[in-house]
Amino acid sequence: MIFSSVVLSACLSAASLSGAQTASSTPQTTASEVGQKVGALNAADVANLMPPTVFFQGKSAPVQMRNAAGVRFVGGGLLLTGLVDTSGYASEVQERYQAYLLLDRAVTIEGHTLTPGAYGIGFLRPQSFVVMDLSGHDLFVVDSHHDEELRRPTPLQVLSSNGASGEFRICAGRSFVSFSATAGH
Repeated sequence: MIFSSVVLSACLSAASLSGAQTASSTPQTTASEVGQKVGALNAADVANLMPPTVFFQGKSAPVQMRNAAGVRFVGGGLLLTGLVDTSGYASEVQERYQAYLLLDRAVTIEGHTLTPGAYGIGFLRPQSFVVMDLSGHDLFVVDSHHDEELRRPTPLQVLSSNGASGEFRICAGRSFVSFSATAGH
């Protein structure tokens, strides 16, 4: 019975990622239907691509769409991320799991490669960033950076990295980590 629930949950998450719709949901837009602009996505594109509810450590939680962002890479592929309402999680989980990360191509974050999939992420104090698998196990923890010059810090955003072609930042306030699409994937 537990296995069936896990398989059903995984299938529902996969259907949500692929843009499938259920009888009670509104139509979802697939990545190929959204304008093919390369770089940071606008709010409307992110809202069409990001699932409204995500799965982590055996629970589903809503994404805060006003704090969701994404990027389309040259050559294809997307990175989507959004803050999650973690009120149903234990406080020690809430401290680490702040946002969801969805990838449909491999990326490199601060020297660590992540394959396509879904992950939990969080900015930790002092100045570190964690990436976890969906069961909450750390995949890696790296130093984050601080940008005092950032004009409009928001709870979560994806920005181009100071004009560097193909390099971006996931920012939480003034803290950030850099990422890019992984070559050859």
